[in-house]
Amino acid sequence: MRTVSFGWTGAEVGAVGFGAWSLSGAYGDVDEEVALATIDAALEAGTTMIDTADAYGLGHNEKLVGRALAGRRDRVFLATKVGWMGGESKPAIDGRPERMQAALEASLARLGVDHVDLWYLHRRDPNVPIEETVGGMAALVEQGKARFLGLSEVGPSSLRRANAVHPIAALQSEYSLFTREPEQTVMPVTRELGIAFVAFCPLSRGLLSGSAELQGEDDWRREWPRFSPSALAANLERVSPLQRVAAARGATSAQIALAWLCARGVIPIPGTRTPSRVVENAAAAAISLGEDEIAELDAAFPPGAAVGERYGAEHARLLDAST
Repeated sequence: MRTVSFGWTGAEVGAVGFGAWSLSGAYGDVDEEVALATIDAALEAGTTMIDTADAYGLGHNEKLVGRALAGRRDRVFLATKVGWMGGESKPAIDGRPERMQAALEASLARLGVDHVDLWYLHRRDPNVPIEETVGGMAALVEQGKARFLGLSEVGPSSLRRANAVHPIAALQSEYSLFTREPEQTVMPVTRELGIAFVAFCPLSRGLLSGSAELQGEDDWRREWPRFSPSALAANLERVSPLQRVAAARGATSAQIALAWLCARGVIPIPGTRTPSRVVENAAAAAISLGEDEIAELDAAFPPGAAVGERYGAEHARLLDAST
């Protein structure tokens, strides 16, 4: 897989990364051996950036990733996160600086490593100044337990304030053909400061693959507005322009959606639960879209093209509205 520069850091990572959350119950149960085989397939396909979090599966995901990376830590740019508490059903954020040391040490123990390459704040705690949270995280960089710091789903003001305390290497936000709001909010700031932009849910939780089949009663997407029966049907219909571009290329819709992100200088981290799909996603790094194809997709998926909000009320309240 071709590599790209990771912002100002000097590090090089594969153009398409892997988000491991889906291997810990996000869409339903996953057989442990299949999950390990999926991570192995990602590495064999040239993926170097693996993204996890202490909240995914309440620690299960970090343990799984650690098991998969045993003996080959040096092949991976490893990222994890801190701050999300309470799981998916009743989420809460804790960004107190005094809990950062124990939180990262627990993550390192589960991962079986002595440091992570990138340590994100999963969400900004509205009750703690972001300067204090990032200051607490920065102490772990000084100890050599994290190489770089990142933020997830913060607004422009929070990003600037955090960066003034300690250089921020990456911003991770939801970004895809169906979620283009960051283009007008945080992306100008990341470009100005040389911060890498990492796109989670780059396939809009499966919608842009054109077949977002819900996986049982425990599939958390059932709670999301874009996956209500009427919205889901409408959103899948809206994928047809993407499917046309993909068919002309002999590619899948998912590959073209990822290639569109790569063309914008973004590092997507799609998640999947099967080895075959992770190989398919990784192959998107080799697709170079023409200007006419990019313009066609831009026009077909303007901001607001998706039907329904991306989060329900319980999760939306955790978003940073700073401008």
